[in-house]
Amino acid sequence: MSQFAVILPAAGQSRRFGGLEKKPFVSLQSRPVWQRSAELFWNRPDVSQVLLVLDPQDQDEFRSRFGHLLAFTNVTIVNGGHERFASVANALEKLNETAEFVAIHDAVRPLCPPRLVDAVFCQARATGAALAAIPVADTLKRVEPTTQQITDTLPRAGLWQAQTPQAFRRDWLVAAYARRGEYAATITDDAQLLEALGHPVTVVPGSPRNFKITTPDDFQLAQALLGDPQSQEGKRPVARFGESEAIW
Repeated sequence: MSQFAVILPAAGQSRRFGGLEKKPFVSLQSRPVWQRSAELFWNRPDVSQVLLVLDPQDQDEFRSRFGHLLAFTNVTIVNGGHERFASVANALEKLNETAEFVAIHDAVRPLCPPRLVDAVFCQARATGAALAAIPVADTLKRVEPTTQQITDTLPRAGLWQAQTPQAFRRDWLVAAYARRGEYAATITDDAQLLEALGHPVTVVPGSPRNFKITTPDDFQLAQALLGDPQSQEGKRPVARFGESEAIW
């Protein structure tokens, strides 16, 4: 079975979240957000390594609060960089030899259904690069940032909203990161780095549950979903979402 290393970036500053704690460390129904995300991977037989990327200034407190959770897992703590791409690059330097594929999942997407991880990993094995995404359902407006006036309405046909996990052949991703400086001004996610080098990336229908906790409202929504017995652990059947199937 092809082995994956999983990178969980958690070194952001959480400026939009507010509060006394950074969002990965906040307790979500008795378990910290980062742990709920890491649990998706650390017991999988096809995952040989989980790399949790933390701001160096947070690591002493993290080990004090959560070190006991890592005692029986394959989690390695990695120093975060000044921005997300630097953090992932640091993690790539710590990959073990067994990993043939690398998956990257936001540490603040704790409600990703396990079946979605299965689907992304399977597709990555088949095609070399895959990511979770959902089709855009709302009308999109381009807005002038100063006046807040609409300047354009964009057709949404064929547009998908990228999520994580994103999973890639290790050699492709390492090569893409070696050249990331060539595209720094225009690249916004890891899949786009591979696209820039000409590698095809396949979309796997994602889940509306798999949202990124960015604001307090997002956190409240996550609490509500976990409090609903019908939505626990992504056990709902596949449901229709737009014109394609999405995993709940």
